[in-house]
Amino acid sequence: MSPGQTFDALVAAAREMRPEVAFVLGSGMGQAADRMRVACRVPFAEVPGLAASTVAGHRGEFSLAEWHGRPVIVQEGRLHFYEGHSWDRVTVPVRTLATLGVRALLLTNAAGGIADALVPGSLMAITDHLDETLPCWWRHPGPGGLGGPRPSPYSARLLAVLEKAAGAGGVRLHRGIYAALTGPSYETPAEIRALKGWGADAVGMSTAREVLAGCEVGLECAAVSLITNRAAGLSDTTLSHEEVMTTAAAQSERLAALLEGFLLEWQSGI
Repeated sequence: MSPGQTFDALVAAAREMRPEVAFVLGSGMGQAADRMRVACRVPFAEVPGLAASTVAGHRGEFSLAEWHGRPVIVQEGRLHFYEGHSWDRVTVPVRTLATLGVRALLLTNAAGGIADALVPGSLMAITDHLDETLPCWWRHPGPGGLGGPRPSPYSARLLAVLEKAAGAGGVRLHRGIYAALTGPSYETPAEIRALKGWGADAVGMSTAREVLAGCEVGLECAAVSLITNRAAGLSDTTLSHEEVMTTAAAQSERLAALLEGFLLEWQSGI
């Protein structure tokens, strides 16, 4: 099958290959998908309701491929609220994946480490999130909120798959809570101290709304943060997107190994 460049080609190829798993690759992580054999690749701009990504390190395309002989859709890059997109548009890619037959969604992101153990290069499986993109977010149910407890949108079953894959591949995988903010500016040291007090282990500008949208359309969701820097005020370095990109590129092999392991464990029917 030759690569196609239209959404219709992607739909047709997905009907034939029937991918059940999709990955979302965050900032600078596109290299992690270089091992796959692409059957069809479609830019975001060719997908109804989407637009091209404007952030460096986000290719902004869907790739339907075989990875270790298994069909998978890889979303290379994402759209962000801080690019000027509505939240509805930010979540269109996730809803699109559901229409293509995907059942399990594993998202990745670049994040700043808040917990002491999360140094640059660490990988953290997200167990829950603080969604500070919501108006008066502290009133909503969830970790640190006043609205009472609610079930985590992150699948315990997929977390077990991830941890089994990490163990088999010798990859150290932390667990933690992710704080999602709108960006595009990095947080202040005072904000990081507040986030730590609310229970956040890492902080970034994506993922939470995508996971919630995935759960709404029946996807089983999991997510992994690649810690690319210590959060503001926790190191002597000045935060920059270049640092994020450099660390993400350096860790792409470890991330690829984890994703491959996840595919193998998923297919084994854990």
